Amino acid sequence: MQFFNLHTHKFTNQPQVLELVNQYPQEFDAEIPFYSIGIHPWFIVEDRIGADLAIIESKLQDENCRAVGECGLDKRIEIPFDLQQIVFEKQLALAQKQNKPVVIHCVAAFQEIIEIKKRLNITVPMLIHGFSKNEQVAKQLIDAGFYISFGKYLLRNPELESVFKSIPNDRFFLETDTIEEGIREVYALAAKYKGLDLIELQDIINVNYKTVFDFRFLGT
Repeated sequence: MQFFNLHTHKFTNQPQVLELVNQYPQEFDAEIPFYSIGIHPWFIVEDRIGADLAIIESKLQDENCRAVGECGLDKRIEIPFDLQQIVFEKQLALAQKQNKPVVIHCVAAFQEIIEIKKRLNITVPMLIHGFSKNEQVAKQLIDAGFYISFGKYLLRNPELESVFKSIPNDRFFLETDTIEEGIREVYALAAKYKGLDLIELQDIINVNYKTVFDFRFLGT
């Protein structure tokens, strides 16, 4: 694998790129070979939660479904925060039951996410996607056992260079989410910031991929 895209909403089917494509329960596309599936906090429909969770639980038993998500918490939307927490925690329970990582959308709720992980004793890998905050928040997440993924904001905000450089090499991923740029451009900038050549960066992310997505098989 030359490039791994942790989170994208667009399947590009490039031979050198492994893409974890975000899927929603009610819009599932069986043609996508490698995906995550979850209830995004923006799209919670209260009278459909049970049906959506049933679809997620079913798909999680598919080997090509490699993660729950994106799911999470967002304090800047109108969906009631307590409802968001209920839906998020139910998805974490499914991830724990099926032993799958979790791709997390988090806006202004990092302390709550950290608290939930600890309270529920979540042991599967939890990955914060699209990180854009400061070194202090990044350190809190790393210390709490999270992985952090960078993409859009790494390309758009030069101030994230120091934050990205502070992340241990065994705790980060790269992504495109919804941007037009490809994953190769994200890799190129990440390698520059880390002072690595492209092959060294690819090796780091490949190891992280194996740790997070093949963790179920380690030691067997």
